[in-house]
Amino acid sequence: MTMLWEAFSAARDLGRVHEIASVLIRYGFGDAVRRIGMAGAMERAGHTLHWHHAEDTARLEPPARVRRALEDLGTTFIKLGQILSTRVDLFGPEWIAEFEKLQDQAPPLPFEMLRPQLETKLGAAVETVFDCFDPVPLAAGSIAQVHRARLKDGSEVVVKLRRPGIVPVVEADLRLLAHLAEIIERESPEWRRVRPRSLVEHFSSSLRREMDLETEAHHAERVAKSFQDDPDIVVPRFYWEWTNECVNTQAFVSGIQGRDLAAVDAAGLDRKLLARRGVNAVLRMVLEHGFFHADPHPGNVFYLPDNRVALIDFGMVGRLTNRRSNEVVDLLYGLARRDSAQAAEILLNWASAGYGRSNYSNTVGKWVDDRQPEEEPLVLAVEGLIDQFHGVPLERLRIGRLLAALTALMRHHHIALPPDLALLFKASISLEGLGRLLDPGFDMVAEATPFLVRNVQQRHAPDALVKRGIAGFNSILGMMTGLPADLRRLLRMARKGAITLNVDIAHMDFVVGRLDRSISRLTIGIVTSALIIGSSIVMTVTDESGFGWFRPSLLGVLGFIGSVAGGVWLLASIWSSGRNR
Repeated sequence: MTMLWEAFSAARDLGRVHEIASVLIRYGFGDAVRRIGMAGAMERAGHTLHWHHAEDTARLEPPARVRRALEDLGTTFIKLGQILSTRVDLFGPEWIAEFEKLQDQAPPLPFEMLRPQLETKLGAAVETVFDCFDPVPLAAGSIAQVHRARLKDGSEVVVKLRRPGIVPVVEADLRLLAHLAEIIERESPEWRRVRPRSLVEHFSSSLRREMDLETEAHHAERVAKSFQDDPDIVVPRFYWEWTNECVNTQAFVSGIQGRDLAAVDAAGLDRKLLARRGVNAVLRMVLEHGFFHADPHPGNVFYLPDNRVALIDFGMVGRLTNRRSNEVVDLLYGLARRDSAQAAEILLNWASAGYGRSNYSNTVGKWVDDRQPEEEPLVLAVEGLIDQFHGVPLERLRIGRLLAALTALMRHHHIALPPDLALLFKASISLEGLGRLLDPGFDMVAEATPFLVRNVQQRHAPDALVKRGIAGFNSILGMMTGLPADLRRLLRMARKGAITLNVDIAHMDFVVGRLDRSISRLTIGIVTSALIIGSSIVMTVTDESGFGWFRPSLLGVLGFIGSVAGGVWLLASIWSSGRNR
């Protein structure tokens, strides 16, 4: 296990490994440092780790200790904690509450430290591009900080600048996390269901996109095009001539921030209308566009005159394919119609995502073949969930509570959401919170219902059915027309000896164990039969001592005792096996 750490403890990462190990030890995770081999790697590199445990951290609960450690580890790990806060399907409420405390804030850098990189990326001096540039940042995060400025044409803008030197540190952290995920997935069965490698891969791609400030501009432009027919939803314009991977320049939004309710009331804006427009905008992104703002909290929303809503910060976005969107709608309809089997089937499909041809068996607690699905406990659990919310009026139904109950059920049955759905669940909870912040009586279900109904109607409309039928027919036709070429290719490979047959027998240890027990029983049965026959023969032999045939020999008695013992063991083994099955 320590060989992996040795492999990536090269000079470029060794210092970072030491920092990570020191922080983990400081917060009481020394045992984890030893188990994953970091301590041994550091000792061989000549570094000394101080194994002390501070009293104040010893009194903290594990979620708080993990959150504090992530804060001390810096940008990458703060972002990791923020991603984990979206995984309500994997972590309980106490963990999610701690992860949500991870604020992406950092001490601002002096502008003079940023100027060289800014001017290099702009290709000109700051004074040449901007009429004025405020050196005091509006906000500072772990990846970038934001400054207000004015272009030469008088346009008010904000300029987002990536912190210099951050990319090498983040890349080193991502390499360490990837190796750590491999170790955890191999060495820790209880954490394997969390899919550490998949989680780190998703996180790595998300963080790299977020560090590329030009990608954020592309996200915003895509959303802006989706709402170009809706004047009530505003997405700030980006100035592409002054936008690249290290800098993006966007129009300044002059409005009321989502948390400032007093200013909303003072401006005479309609809270209920703002709530409906904001929530409908995100629902439209999710269920119609398949591309949505994944972090719609009040800090990323501004309210403008005429009850318009502006959305900013498109660093974190979610994507839903048509199939995923249909699954979400079918799940909600299954819950509404009390169709627990349909809801359970969708949950099992989500659980098997990323595991090839396997589904999770909740009865035996392991992955089983698709031909033997153990769905009954999950169906019963879904029925219990439906009963919990059955009869609750729509205006009193809370999406947040429903999703919280659903994710608790998924955690109990070891079902992990695919990453795109985890973002959707988290965004939905944040969205309802935003609506109820503006209007305590806000009815999220009523707002979502028209979108769900429209989705089902469009899917089952005659033209949609015809299109799907034509697409299916074309697919079959293409497969049939390509069959001769495929057969020729197959024969060519066979002549060259390039065809190999791989037989993958699932759960070979289980099969071998059953076979071994069967052979053992057969052997005991044969030995028992032989003892019975041999003892009977011995018992019929007349004793030469003169006592006659009626006096059994000691050898015959011992043989019968052994055969009885073997028979009893065989029956007990068969009975026990039947009970376990």
